[in-house]
Amino acid sequence: MIRYCTYCFRWAQFVGIQELKFESRQVERFVEYLRRHPFVTDVLFTGGDPMVMKARALRHYIEPLLAPELEHVRNIRIGTKSLAYWPQRFVTDEDADEVLRLYEQVVKAGRHLAVMAHFTHPREMSTPIVQEAIRRIRATGAEIRMQAPIVHPINDDPEVWATMWREGVRLGMVPYYMFVERDTGPKNYFEVPLVRAQEIFRAAYQQVSGLARTVRGPSMSAWPGKVRVVGPAEIRGERVLVLEFLQARNPDWVGRPFFAKYDPEATWLTHLKPAFDEDVFFFEREEPMTWWDVEAPAAVMLPEAALV
Repeated sequence: MIRYCTYCFRWAQFVGIQELKFESRQVERFVEYLRRHPFVTDVLFTGGDPMVMKARALRHYIEPLLAPELEHVRNIRIGTKSLAYWPQRFVTDEDADEVLRLYEQVVKAGRHLAVMAHFTHPREMSTPIVQEAIRRIRATGAEIRMQAPIVHPINDDPEVWATMWREGVRLGMVPYYMFVERDTGPKNYFEVPLVRAQEIFRAAYQQVSGLARTVRGPSMSAWPGKVRVVGPAEIRGERVLVLEFLQARNPDWVGRPFFAKYDPEATWLTHLKPAFDEDVFFFEREEPMTWWDVEAPAAVMLPEAALV
């Protein structure tokens, strides 16, 4: 069985759906694009995993973003699982110090650097070398945010999430997202129904202090946007599931609640049907804005994993 990453939408990079791919093979073209679009404030390096690259290759992508004419690029994010499965990348690898010097360079250039660390279970952050990697990254001035999908039978338990968020805060990381597993093919064994995911999130959220309540979820990175499952409710005598957009193709949709028929078996947005006898959800009727109409969208850049 092929198992794709289910954090968000990057699975499309690996299944041959050409129209869903996005990449930047030429750094010069990407930088020129940023020069011509000063409303772009964020760049996310995603994957695969960009930290499989050698430091010199990573520098090739990041260093041009620090030029004075790109000062509007204020936030640089690196999405990586390496802290959990390869903490040596930041501690004992031959170019570990060079990676950390690059992180320091980003911070000294006045940019905010966030390492979006993928931790799926608190055991992944329990070893001394992982904790040393976290310490070394934070010493550069970079921030570490932690996120994970909810995965049966790995972490579909509120105690696991509460422990993971508390331990992450203790180590200086910021709890960020609980994701819902995407429909990336043969993943039925790992999926958790949306109603159950929200119950787990709520039960875990109740156990932690405000320092860990930076976390959001359960969140689906679906085609119209990033949708949070708020929870069940009864409205006008009908049992419904309340949802909202955290991000959306149309910024007017963000924070706007909408309602689906209560379905305890649904595991993804497309499995849900509108409540109150509506034919379609509101976002299926309204035209989404093109992303370049948004005042300050995130620019996503996919490094080539072969550049090592």
